Amino acid sequence: MDALSFLDQELQNLKEQGLYRVPRSLTGQQKAVSTYDGKNVVNLSSNNYLGLANHPRLIEAAVKATKELGVGSGAVRTIAGQMDLHQEFEKKLAEFKNVEACLVFQSGFTANSGTVSCILGREDVIISDELNHASIIDGSRLSRAQIKVYPHADMEGLRKALTEAEGRHKLVVTDGVFSMDGDIAPLPEIVKLAKEFGAIVMVDDAHASGVLGRNGRGTIDHFDLHGQVDIQVGTLSKAIGVLGGYVAGPQKLIDYLVQRARPVLFSTSHPPAVTAAGMAAIDLLQEQPEIIDRLWENTEFFRSGLQSLGFDTGNSVTPIIPVIVGDEKQAMQLADELFDNGVFAQGIAFPTVPRGKARVRNIITAAHTESDLQYALDVFAKVGKKLGII
Repeated sequence: MDALSFLDQELQNLKEQGLYRVPRSLTGQQKAVSTYDGKNVVNLSSNNYLGLANHPRLIEAAVKATKELGVGSGAVRTIAGQMDLHQEFEKKLAEFKNVEACLVFQSGFTANSGTVSCILGREDVIISDELNHASIIDGSRLSRAQIKVYPHADMEGLRKALTEAEGRHKLVVTDGVFSMDGDIAPLPEIVKLAKEFGAIVMVDDAHASGVLGRNGRGTIDHFDLHGQVDIQVGTLSKAIGVLGGYVAGPQKLIDYLVQRARPVLFSTSHPPAVTAAGMAAIDLLQEQPEIIDRLWENTEFFRSGLQSLGFDTGNSVTPIIPVIVGDEKQAMQLADELFDNGVFAQGIAFPTVPRGKARVRNIITAAHTESDLQYALDVFAKVGKKLGII
């Protein structure tokens, strides 16, 4: 008897609901126009916001580090895997983020889940925006703290949750930029409320790092809230173009995470190539802020184009621009037809977004040309009319 036979029905259910997806296969580099499943397409699905994933300086730094230091670190950091390069990178990140210290994790997911589950426990309360990333949700569950969820960006809802929260410590946690809607958290109001109730503030800046703030320093810099947010989490795998995540904040926070955060204690540290490329990316952000300017110019061009066609782009104000369809099957059909016509924009449905909120998510990059984006708009117009969406 096949012990996993029950999965056959589960997979069939996904297919019937239009939720079964086969990841497309990339040939060549992650670029503005890429080759997926053997087809050249305008790529609107990549988190490579600044085009750094294939930037010559990052490649050069990665190759140099590999030749000098090898392809792997050989161990977790607390045993034998901490290199001088890791510490140099963290110092550079801390200076960039204007904090005392930083700690690099293997991914943005482990940075979030490892931090929340490390610093809080059963006697504590986590107050979380309902649209926060899955890594925050998982970290909250692992901590075994009480979890209160407030309606998305609803400050009255946050106040109510803080008023009702009873625990040793209170943590208010929010995405800086929300990954499916492209809106920005009302961070000044969140910080003000958290201070009023004596709560810790944690911000996940995965989609804001390299995008918002001076030289891409994130939402804290965007709102000029330096010194008022206790914990910042970011990623190195999106705008930075490489791999990993980081936690930024007071030195005592970093010291404690080194002692107790399970991803740090039980996962091998980054290979030299990844670390060196990340350092090169931070240097580029500070030397060439015009890359970020180009990202925002492209973003405004594409969003205004979609809106003029009659598509619903929700509350997006960042390079994440959803086309909200609602029906799961229709959203997936839109994504498939776009791909057939040379545009790769990923369909997103439950459980990534709530039922009835299915969409095609577009991510604009600095590497796109205006002709790339105009072509994509023309395809959206053609397919949107064909499917009756516009």
